[in-house]
Amino acid sequence: MKILLIDDHPLFREGVALLLKPLMEGLETWEAGSCEEAFALLAERGSADLVMIDLGLPGLSGLEGLARLRQDHPEMPVVVMSSADDKDTVLAVLDAGAMGFIPKSSTSQLMLGALRLILARGIYLPPSVFLSGRSISPAVAAPAVAPPAGLDRRPADLGLTPRQADVLHLLLQGKPAKLIGRQLNLSLSTVKAHTSAVLRALNVTTRTQAVLAASRLGLRFDEPQPAQAPSGDGSDSCMASSSR
Repeated sequence: MKILLIDDHPLFREGVALLLKPLMEGLETWEAGSCEEAFALLAERGSADLVMIDLGLPGLSGLEGLARLRQDHPEMPVVVMSSADDKDTVLAVLDAGAMGFIPKSSTSQLMLGALRLILARGIYLPPSVFLSGRSISPAVAAPAVAPPAGLDRRPADLGLTPRQADVLHLLLQGKPAKLIGRQLNLSLSTVKAHTSAVLRALNVTTRTQAVLAASRLGLRFDEPQPAQAPSGDGSDSCMASSSR
């Protein structure tokens, strides 16, 4: 497991690196003081399993760096750490494709818990994002679907098929429809149909609202598995939901 820390304060990076050690045996942390340093590290060493990035960075800003990371390395989940944790900032981060937001004011226990959730393919957002302010879908503010008590919440609890769950998982990572189709071997029309179905199931209309809903519901995902390669004539669209 390799985690890339991007923050311009060496002491903070060192503290987070020490904090991360209990997460997993053999954990390797890479440190960068700017987005430019981070991109050079990735070019030299290859992809990391998780990126943690601050917003207030010298040179390329954290938000700009996040957008480039999502473009150049769409397979890498990115988590933002910042002292600016107002709702507009958190939503802007989600719009840019982040998988979570951890305020720098968080306790070490909360940060570890959030990272464990994210590494388990969940999404962590601070509670403040669900409070009053910018309009949020009713399904996000007070979800109507609740799984059995004490169990992990799975997409099946929302009535989603396994393939729809795969599309939702990749959608939450900020991946565009074409990339989702390529990864799952589905046609673009099938991906769009599944996307519409999962947004309806969550009672939302945008990817950001879907992230908020998935976070509030505590959804957990299995790793998506590619289906058989599409035939190219659109016939996969009627079989996608039963491909697994």
